[in-house]
Amino acid sequence: SLADGKPVSLSPLESQPHSPRYTASSQRERESLEVRMREVEEENRVLRKQLSLAQSRSPSHHRGNHSKTYSMEEGTGDSESLRAGIVAGNSSECGQQPAVEKCETIHVAIVCAGYNASRDVVTLVKSVLFHRRNPLHFHLIADAIAKQILATLFQTWMVPAVRIDFYDADELKSEVSWIPNKHYSGIYGLMKLVLTKTLPSNLERVIVLDTDITFATDIAELWAVFHKFKGQQVLGLVENQSDWYLGNLWKNHRPWPALGRGYNTGVILLLLDKLRKMKWEQMWRLTAERELMSMLSTSLADQDIFNAVIKQNPFLVYQLPCFWNVQLSDHTRSEQCYRDVSDLKVIHWNSPKKLRVKNKHVEFFRNLYLTFLEYDGNLLRRELFGCPSEADVNSENLQKQLSELDEDDLCYEFRRERFTVHRTHLYFLHYEYEPASDNTDVTLVAQLSMDRLQMLEAICKHWEGPISLALYLSDAEAQQFLRYAQGSEVLMSRHNVGYHIVYKEGQFYPVNLLRNVAMKHISTPYMFLSDIDFLPMYGLYEYLRKSVIQLDLANTKKALIVPAFETLRYRLSFPKSKAELLSMLDMGTLFTFRYHVWTKGHAPTNFAKWRTATTPYRVEWEADFEPYVVVRKDCPEYDRRFVGFGWNKVAHIMELDAQEYEFTVLPNAYMIHMPHAPSFDITKFRSNKQYRICLKTLKEEFQQDMSRHYGFAALKYLTAENNS
Repeated sequence: SLADGKPVSLSPLESQPHSPRYTASSQRERESLEVRMREVEEENRVLRKQLSLAQSRSPSHHRGNHSKTYSMEEGTGDSESLRAGIVAGNSSECGQQPAVEKCETIHVAIVCAGYNASRDVVTLVKSVLFHRRNPLHFHLIADAIAKQILATLFQTWMVPAVRIDFYDADELKSEVSWIPNKHYSGIYGLMKLVLTKTLPSNLERVIVLDTDITFATDIAELWAVFHKFKGQQVLGLVENQSDWYLGNLWKNHRPWPALGRGYNTGVILLLLDKLRKMKWEQMWRLTAERELMSMLSTSLADQDIFNAVIKQNPFLVYQLPCFWNVQLSDHTRSEQCYRDVSDLKVIHWNSPKKLRVKNKHVEFFRNLYLTFLEYDGNLLRRELFGCPSEADVNSENLQKQLSELDEDDLCYEFRRERFTVHRTHLYFLHYEYEPASDNTDVTLVAQLSMDRLQMLEAICKHWEGPISLALYLSDAEAQQFLRYAQGSEVLMSRHNVGYHIVYKEGQFYPVNLLRNVAMKHISTPYMFLSDIDFLPMYGLYEYLRKSVIQLDLANTKKALIVPAFETLRYRLSFPKSKAELLSMLDMGTLFTFRYHVWTKGHAPTNFAKWRTATTPYRVEWEADFEPYVVVRKDCPEYDRRFVGFGWNKVAHIMELDAQEYEFTVLPNAYMIHMPHAPSFDITKFRSNKQYRICLKTLKEEFQQDMSRHYGFAALKYLTAENNS
């Protein structure tokens, strides 16, 4: 099409001058087209020459197939062109793009403290892992709580080509505690200032992220921006998208000094090596001391101090395009950062309101965030093919154990479950409890899945002491649980309940793994090994603490038995005393637990004796005995080979007996099982013959292991099994 917009016909007739259609007008159009074609050919020749020169200068030109080049959007590097139009910065620099090596490690630093921030970090990491194609090295500046939670999480997550290092945030407090800070992030909101000192001296560059960040693209694209830094540029930042630093939000609003609108520190690119040479530590301290003389405190934590330094030294900053930090707080210009979904790179929920912030596209952003919040983290265990990863001892041991299993074995899936590593998030909600100083404290231990959530409030009303719960949930169910708990006055009023999420994987309910997780994370010397379907009698917590002293549990190997009963009624007037319970037994409102279907499980408790007992009495182990007991926290773990339904508690009680624990029944304690629909696992047990065959095989193997481990004393278990 020519400049005048008329289409040009190139039919064969045009090459025939004597054709009737060949007019003077057609001749002029043809000549005009030939001139334009020569011009285009000349432009193409010049472009090819420029591209050739650019490639010969580029260090990535010789990397062949080992490098991946990312098309990077142009950052302005100064404020003026950004003010002329933020979105104009979204253009691409083709032909001059720096490369990020395929296997180059990208370093990310995050400050994280407490229970809530640990949950936020997981969502951020999921969004990064989802898009990434490079090895990642996370540097986590964490307090003791976050370190315990995240160390366990990443250890059990086992994501290939991801390395985690922790730095003690509590040790850094003295570096910034002299700065008064009004921001809700507290003292931890100032710790990004000391990263040049905190991170390894040989680390040259790092991307620093707030915990309330969500990535919508490969983080390697952001890493590549480091190549654009020129001269003394050492900080990569996005302009602040609110009017905060303009000082016009309200009357007498007096913000810290900043260059124009200032910069937001939710996403920072730090050139650490250059910052150290510039004496960054001295630079920010002197600036902070000077400004605090008049400002008295920071309002936006580290961001105020970063901006004050940049105001004095504008040459330090490389201004990133604003889609690298789309700030979703109220009254921001974030909508100018994108025209289309494809423009979005990083979303920053930098309002205390978080997902409830005002923005006309907030529903889209919220859905993007919720996608990662509820995304199955197990799917992110992707190998980075072609990139050598560091040897992971846990992963290698797991592969070795799995390789020794026979995949043709009909019980292969049962055996495999024993070695499955389940991603585990400890203390999913805030936990705060100091054990009693008299060393008699007891924690109730139980495990559950989503279909038993309704039992939590009732148990909390019956047991005022500490509780340790392992919940077997998917990522989406974990968020449903969080919303349920946060909406419950009963659960939110209790800070002594530890909720530990074990994420779903495989086809079996790993009941004994769950029990072990809950047992391992108690802070008291004793534990009551219960099940989620039981309500303890009112006052049981205090009664057990007295029994611990009375029966000298600290110095003897005892397992104190709490007799178990059950009701078939969904609505039960819970007995407030032993006398009331005995009356309900006589009336048929209550029964001894599993009296109708599995008498052997609790028969050795000797309920006839318990009716009239006023003092604790000893009972002997018998085959299939599975009482609920109070033991010291150093008791053996449950055997993980038993999954789903069958023999999971029986095996544990057998091991306690093998270790010469003395079983003692408490005369004034009781617990009542509440009715519920049959679990999926008991249904499988009843309907699947192979399930029952495999359970029998696992029982026999467990008994053989007991004989090998405990010798002659363990022969009685084989004999008892044969006689039962």
